[in-house]
Amino acid sequence: MAQFTLYNKHSAPPNSDSTRVDCEHVPLCSINDVQLRFLVPDDLTEVRQLCQEWFPIDYPLSWYEDITSSTRFFALAAVYNLAIIGLIVAEIKPYRNVNKEDKGILPDSMGRSADVGYILSLGVHRSHRRNGIGSLLLDALMNHLTTAERHSVKAIFLHTLTTNQPAIFFYEKRRFTLHSFLPYYYNIRGKGKDGFTYVNYINGGHPPWTLLDHIKHYASKVRHTSSLCAWMAGRVQQVVRWLYHKLLTRFNFIE
Repeated sequence: MAQFTLYNKHSAPPNSDSTRVDCEHVPLCSINDVQLRFLVPDDLTEVRQLCQEWFPIDYPLSWYEDITSSTRFFALAAVYNLAIIGLIVAEIKPYRNVNKEDKGILPDSMGRSADVGYILSLGVHRSHRRNGIGSLLLDALMNHLTTAERHSVKAIFLHTLTTNQPAIFFYEKRRFTLHSFLPYYYNIRGKGKDGFTYVNYINGGHPPWTLLDHIKHYASKVRHTSSLCAWMAGRVQQVVRWLYHKLLTRFNFIE
């Protein structure tokens, strides 16, 4: 697993130059050259510019203010030579507070007391893609949500455009599974676009059971019961044979 360093924005990362270098002109030699840190209010302008380049959705200014200042969000930046080259923004919330279209992620019995993690954004600078930056950011979130303190978080989910094949490939490779199709979920430049919901279950979480799951469960119970009955019948047969042998021996019916 790649190693990384968490540091504060206002102190230079280890072995770094104090002069910021345009990341488009600096090759990423190793994932170990990347540091991770949480966003701070001073990042607002830079993050806003990056998101406008990366994503087709126009986020309001208040959103950038929230993710760079509120502890409500897990907002982590990947930094290389003092420049942000990737970021992930997620929110942890009670399952009962998710939107209607996401209510089927967990079983009702589990959802009453469970939390979920929702990935709002995950992006990497175009010149540094396919270098493991996205995986590094996602791993940091997964590690955060699979600690003992976060055991109540039973799933991580996200929405993506149905046409965003690179994102779909990335998440499926990271064991996210397609949960639902959301017609006209996005409004991009005045046009409705379809979306997918992808889910990764953690900390013992699982999706609601389907009819097929119930059939498989009861079939397993029947097989287990049948095996148990066969075992008990064998034991009873052995006991009967033992008693029969004892009786014959007692009355001298055998030599």
